Order: sequence, then C-alpha cells, then structure tokens
Amino acid sequence: MAAQLFLALDTTDVTVAAAQAQATRGAVAGLKLGLEFFVANGPAGVRQVAAPRLFLDLKLHDIPNTVAGAVRAATALSPELLTVHAGGGGAMLRAAADAAGEAAAKAGAARPRVVGVTVLTSLGEGDLEPVGQRGPVADQARRLAALAQRSGLDGVVCSPHEIAALRAECGRGFLLVVPGLRPSWAPAGDQKRVMTPGEAARLGADYLVIGRPITAAADAADAARRVAAEIAAA
Repeated sequence: MAAQLFLALDTTDVTVAAAQAQATRGAVAGLKLGLEFFVANGPAGVRQVAAPRLFLDLKLHDIPNTVAGAVRAATALSPELLTVHAGGGGAMLRAAADAAGEAAAKAGAARPRVVGVTVLTSLGEGDLEPVGQRGPVADQARRLAALAQRSGLDGVVCSPHEIAALRAECGRGFLLVVPGLRPSWAPAGDQKRVMTPGEAARLGADYLVIGRPITAAADAADAARRVAAEIAAA
C-alpha cells in the first residue's frame, strides 16, 4: 500500500486536539493520540477527538497478563494501530497479539494492528549502552523487529534509517510505522535520527507519523497538505 500519513496530536487539551483534527481533515489519513493525551483525558478524551482511523500510541510495557488486559481495554476504542514495547519480550508480545484478536472477535470489531516499538527515535548510538542494550542502533532494531514478527505482531515502529534493513529482514507484509520525520522546511527538534517524509515513503514505510511540523505551523492545514503532496510524489 502507499504510505499513509498520520498526524501526531501531542497535546493534553481535548479542544486543541479536536481543532487540529478538524483543520487537517482530508489532508491526513488518520490521527495518533499518545500517552500524554491518554493520561490526561483517558478513553473519554479519545472518543471526543473524532478519528475514523486512530493510532493509539501507548507503548505498553509490563508483565504479559497486564499488557493483555490493557490491550483488551484499548481495543474497545477501535484503534487501527496500537503500540507495545518490543523490548517487553516474546511472552508479552504474544499476549498482546492474542488479546487484540480475542477482544476484537468478542466485540465483533476490527482487530487492532499491534506494532512493537523498537528503538525510540530520540535515542542515538551513545544512548543504548547506559540502558543495557547492545548497539549499533540498527542491529538492536533488527533484533527487536525479528522478535516482534516471531511473536505474532503486525509490525514495528522504527526510525526511518532502519526502513530498508527491516523491510529486507521482515518482508512486505510486515508493517513499518515511522516517526522521526521532518520536512526539509521544519526543525529537527529532539529527534536524532530523522529523514524527510518523501525519503521514508520511497524506502517503503507503511505509516508516516508527523506532529510538530504540522501542528506547530501557522497554517496546520497547509502544512499537512504540503507533507501529503511530498509523500504522494515519492
């Protein structure tokens, strides 16, 4: 499929999130709501922000039973994508995948696509060793992606710089969800491993996640259209 643009709504304010969603309607494929928003507003807040296609980015990471319960609860919100940390281990990942399928079947709803976070795009090469992970970053991302695939997940979240290697490692049917994207006209901010949306689309990303370059723009709708045009031309 062609790369899909999801807008990251990085705010705790339901009114602001809803306004940004409305302003960019038609220019983006879906919306991403993350931990900051969810902690502030809970499921009720998610329901207030109209999102026919929702990426619920909670990065769940706990013992398998707890993660399974959280996935079952999140499935009630009908997310298209739901994140867990791939570093939680095979048992946790399998529990998440199984819970998503069971909850969706019970509700007669579409099954969320569960994707594992590999290496956060805010981490660089020097950041892995202090947290007990082996580098280089690309190797750690490949290890975690392979684990996620073996454990039944639908895909992973990765840096744009790992797209080519993970596509070769995991094949075309495995989803690659890619944040850390900055148009050439936007500052990098706190992201260390960045790329333009067009470059990531050409490499084979399935979902492209972009926030501040659109939401912080003077005209969010225009910024979204510029990014969408860049992706379409890739």
